[in-house]
Amino acid sequence: MDGGDLKNEVVVITGASAGLGRAVAREFGSHGAKVGLIARGIAGLEAAKREIESAGGTAMVVPLDVADANAIENAAASIEHQFGPIDIWVNNAMASVFSPVKEMEAEEYKRVTEVTYLGVVYGTLAALRRMLPRDRGVIIQVGSALAYRSIPLQSAYCAAKHAIAGFTDSLRCELIHDKSNVRVSMLQMPALNTPQFGWVKSRLKHKAQPVPPVFQPEVGAKVVYWAAHHSEREVYVGWPTVEAILGNKLAPGWLDRYLGKTGFDSQQTSEPEDPNRPDNLWKPLPGDHGAHGRFDSQAHERSWEVRARLGRRWIGAGLTMLVAALLLASRHR
Repeated sequence: MDGGDLKNEVVVITGASAGLGRAVAREFGSHGAKVGLIARGIAGLEAAKREIESAGGTAMVVPLDVADANAIENAAASIEHQFGPIDIWVNNAMASVFSPVKEMEAEEYKRVTEVTYLGVVYGTLAALRRMLPRDRGVIIQVGSALAYRSIPLQSAYCAAKHAIAGFTDSLRCELIHDKSNVRVSMLQMPALNTPQFGWVKSRLKHKAQPVPPVFQPEVGAKVVYWAAHHSEREVYVGWPTVEAILGNKLAPGWLDRYLGKTGFDSQQTSEPEDPNRPDNLWKPLPGDHGAHGRFDSQAHERSWEVRARLGRRWIGAGLTMLVAALLLASRHR
């Protein structure tokens, strides 16, 4: 699917009601795509549908919980019945809990795993059932720098992102073995200004925040669209992601100590958190929450690393080769 804008392609996006998923939906809608919108929040889904249609695309709202494998399979069938064969499937839905491990509950780990990891597995299976017989299609896994470098207070989320990376690597090998033209790509995102920091369940004393530097979700959305149309195994989105992943390869023990000292404060503002505020772990919060969180004043609208990669692929390739050379050198010290 290399090349320019493709009109009328059929796209499925999970977690499409808000945050990055909402921005991704807008991006595909602006290119005239037919978009199947999956999430739990109906108000957000309906608002995303209106935005897509006003931009020239077409949308279908499919409210469901991605932790339900049967619901995802039924949604895929419904979207294909209305729009035709699915070209691109974007696995983006997530759940998290801000909490020290010692205060976490077993059911919370289970819930985050079911949504953030198994939701990706179920979405991938539904996509493969349709793409493999046609020998075409693209699956995009929305990952995070935390898939490689875990941080304190988000153990369930970090573990789920690690699991997605392991699952995706296995799948990629199998697709190569089968000589399949179905493609899978994982995108490792930096900190984004999304509403999740105000709705994720939290046991923190102060309100949660993304670890700076922070980017607007549209930065990530443009990379999702680009990756869906270019053959990239994996994309590190933004220089902070590159730094985190490379740093963990070179000095994981030092990062353990550094994050142990700084990782608690860097994820919290100075504003006290309300321990009784509602959260979306078990059910969606009412209303339309949009794509942006409350950190617009801090969020960057552009990333030079992303612009270089999207504009000139040889620069991205050069950065990758440099990173690989540094890793190789570190192993031989």
